[in-house]
Amino acid sequence: MSKQPELRKNPLAAAQKSDRNRKIAIQVAVAAVVVGLIAAIGIGLAMRKSDSGTAESFNPTVSFDASQGAVPANVNSGGAIVVGQPDAKVKVQIVADPQCPACAMFENANHAVLESAVADGTAVAEYNVISFLDKASTNQYSSRAANAIYVAGSTDVSKVQKFIGLLFEKQTPEGGAGLTDDQLIQIATEAGYTDPAVAQDIKDNKYAAYVQAETQAVFDAGVKSTPSVYVNGTQVQTQQELMGQDGLKPVIEAAAQ
Repeated sequence: MSKQPELRKNPLAAAQKSDRNRKIAIQVAVAAVVVGLIAAIGIGLAMRKSDSGTAESFNPTVSFDASQGAVPANVNSGGAIVVGQPDAKVKVQIVADPQCPACAMFENANHAVLESAVADGTAVAEYNVISFLDKASTNQYSSRAANAIYVAGSTDVSKVQKFIGLLFEKQTPEGGAGLTDDQLIQIATEAGYTDPAVAQDIKDNKYAAYVQAETQAVFDAGVKSTPSVYVNGTQVQTQQELMGQDGLKPVIEAAAQ
């Protein structure tokens, strides 16, 4: 009880706590896989062990095709929504769950940096959107929001960064109800997605099966917490770079040299 005001005054401490919670949640999920498949999400989460606790590179492969469900457009073989020129000097890979508070802190701190780096051709951004935090909301928000991001990316990839930024800006606290489908649609409209098909695909949870496959692929590739961010294959790990305002900017600039 005495610690709550302290965390509210110190957002960095809150992010660290959230990151610990992310790791605990993933470890619990992995333990369940040893016994069997997790029925709630229909996939097994397997993770590679690392002595350092971090992955040196991140190269997932999604095993999924049209016979299993709808496949989103504008994604690579690892399930990432690709924004920008593929041959840019810098590749930034971002792994995030829409319900993750630490992911929201990262996005809020670095959204402008990522948009700018993509716009000027310095970087290509690859967004691996996963959903392992459905139990942290009362309405399976992680999966529904992840689907909405893939709907947006498939419709017009040039607007998806704005949509992602708005989603994290409006993120609801863990433990309660996440945003409704109607709210997701409203945010999509705010980001410039006005085609009625977008609203329908969000309501239909069009890419639900793909999101499950993507989540499995990401953890199979060695990710142990969210957000996980890689710049030209090297994982970004310091609090300042991840959570500091525009913290990713010097990392991208150095990688572009």
